[in-house]
Order: sequence, then C-alpha cells, then structure tokens
Amino acid sequence: MDFPSGKVVAVMGGSGSGKTTILRLIGGQLQAQKGTIHVDGKAVDARDIPAMYAMRRKMGMLFQHGALFTDLTVFENVAFPLREHTRLPEELIRDLVLMKLHAVGLRNAAQLKPSEISGGMARRVALARAIALDPQLIMYDEPFAGLDPISMGVTANLIRRLNDALGSTSILVSHDVHESFAIADYVYFLSQGKIVAHGTPQQMLASEDPYVKQFVQAEPDGPVPFHYPGRSLAQDLHLEVLR
Repeated sequence: MDFPSGKVVAVMGGSGSGKTTILRLIGGQLQAQKGTIHVDGKAVDARDIPAMYAMRRKMGMLFQHGALFTDLTVFENVAFPLREHTRLPEELIRDLVLMKLHAVGLRNAAQLKPSEISGGMARRVALARAIALDPQLIMYDEPFAGLDPISMGVTANLIRRLNDALGSTSILVSHDVHESFAIADYVYFLSQGKIVAHGTPQQMLASEDPYVKQFVQAEPDGPVPFHYPGRSLAQDLHLEVLR
C-alpha cells in the first residue's frame, strides 16, 4: 500500500478484513510479523520507543468511538496533545484550540463536557483533537459509524477540507461506500487480510471484480462470506444428533 502526501486514501472491506490492523501497524501499536512499514521514509519499529513517540507526534488519530476524556471539557480534550507535546504558553494554546474547534463548528461548545453534546459533535471534537498538532498523517478509524446522514456528510467534507488545508496525508478506514468514494483519491479493498482490489473511486465503481461489485452494491451473495469460517451448520447438527 502507498499513501501519497496530500491525498485521501480509503481502506475498505468487511468486518474483520484487517482495516484497523493496518492503522495499528502504522501507528506502532502492533509490530509487523513480516514486511516493512515506512512513514515519511523512516521505518516503523514499535520496539524503538523513543523513535516511535517522535514519529507519533507527526500523526493524528481519530479513534472509532472518539475516545474523548469524559471528565474533561471539549476545550481541555483538544488542548491535551498541545500541552503534552509542546511547551507553548497557555495564551497560544487557547487560541489554537479555539481555531481547531472553529474549524469543526464547535467553538461555542468549548466549555461543555462530552456527555453534554451529541455523538456526532463528539466525533467532531475528536477530529479537532486529532489535528491539534497539524500532523503530516491523519488516520481515521470508521469516522462515519453511528452518524446520521447530515453528520456523516459534514464529517466527510471536514476530512477532505482539513486534508487539503493542512497538506497532510489522510488514511480513511471505512465501510461506507458513498461518503468514502466522494472524498477519496484512491481506494484499497481488503478481504481476509489481503488486498483484493485497488484504484480510484471511479475505477472501483466500474469494476467487474466480484468482490468489489458485491461490496459496492451491497449484494448478499458473493466472495465475501457472511459466516465466520468453520464447520457448517449441517455438520454441527449431525454431530449433535450422533451424541
């Protein structure tokens, strides 16, 4: 996989296909058993803690469920990485946080707690925190999950606009075809830990590949299995009868 600078690249596939694992490998939460991962020309090695921490300062991460600190205000959540990784004065941190919250439309919610805002708003707060340090690489883990259609569209547009404004690289892990195709420059499809197709959204929409067609058109039958691999129901029932 290649994730070029300045581009939004979507990594798509069914549940359990390995999408989030890709993000964990890039972020050093998991150590690759084979192969190599390079970020900005440097190898990712989860065993080299100082180098890993320095690399992570150039990364932003939007977790699948937001992962906000529930006892901190919206302002304090976004300020956290700035206070953790910089020595900026509080006056400048305040201005930066308000700018990030303004970018996601939540400047006036700065003093609220996560429990006092909606799920869609909390996702936008998490996005503001992910871009607090103007990272070179931003990773989004299922940013559209659980959002209503309006919040989904707003979030998708934010991802695209922020990527272009920051000149960063965005990796978008999702199974939402419509929103992902609308903002992505390139798409990778995964199945059972392997790349099964890749190309531009237009190429994927026109693809005759059985996997891509099944996923894009949400067809129940195709190469993507619905059941977890193992014995068939008939085998289990037969075994039960024999007992």
